[in-house]
Amino acid sequence: MKLDDSRRSDNVDDERSSGLGGRGAGIGIGTIVIVIIGYFMGVNPATLLSLLAGDQQAATAPAQTTPLADSANDPQVDFVRAILGETEDVWGTYFRGMGKTYSPPRLVLFSGAVASACGTASSSAGPFYCPGDRKVYIDLHFYQQLATQFGAPGQFAQAYVIAHEVGHHVQNLLGITDRASQLEERGERTGAGSVSVRIELQADCFAGVWAEQANKARKILEPGDLEQGLRAASAVGDDTLQKREQGTVVPDSFTHGTSAQRVKWFRRGFDSGTLDDCDTFGAGAAL
Repeated sequence: MKLDDSRRSDNVDDERSSGLGGRGAGIGIGTIVIVIIGYFMGVNPATLLSLLAGDQQAATAPAQTTPLADSANDPQVDFVRAILGETEDVWGTYFRGMGKTYSPPRLVLFSGAVASACGTASSSAGPFYCPGDRKVYIDLHFYQQLATQFGAPGQFAQAYVIAHEVGHHVQNLLGITDRASQLEERGERTGAGSVSVRIELQADCFAGVWAEQANKARKILEPGDLEQGLRAASAVGDDTLQKREQGTVVPDSFTHGTSAQRVKWFRRGFDSGTLDDCDTFGAGAAL
């Protein structure tokens, strides 16, 4: 990716030295298996881990933030700030085109475990977005896992992670999250066509829209970058994760969609560059 000319966002908080990481130490392999398909889930993995860890009271405690490390001396932090800045610029412009104002999320760097308005989450849950405090949370060690365990290396694979979570923020601002919650409460659309799957696939599509718009504005993509993003989307499909972790695929338990679906919707957003083509909730939407 070509990010030298990208604006670095200041909406990044560093909680890596908050001391909360110790709370996640008691989370064992059983819990990890339960939440492994919660990668890129947004709020649900955090809430689930909070309940499993029995740490709901701690989840509401305000975290202690420290000044962000000098990103010039930390390439990963500099990368995160650049990608977040790109999402702010793209969605700021897009929202203005709709006659709306884009309020960007804050991105929280953490290590081990973190307290959010959605609960206390371990790094095992992967990156997530919490609509309760409008923040994206990520343990940067996840990027190593993405490359080695999931076979999806590269900067654009990492950018896709952030863009997907910011996609959940866009859904929240547009009222989609609230409407989806109402559908979920009514028990509509379960299994492979569940509300959760539709929310996640739409966030993938929004990530694709972001990538297309950012590249059109500033030519940030290099040859092979798009393939990295598609590989990352495929690596975290429900069927792929379930096959890896338990050897069988159970469509009724899907929360994010299959690898093919995630690739399809990310590619669809990239090819169209517009949210109009990201309606996963429409009556005729073919997931």
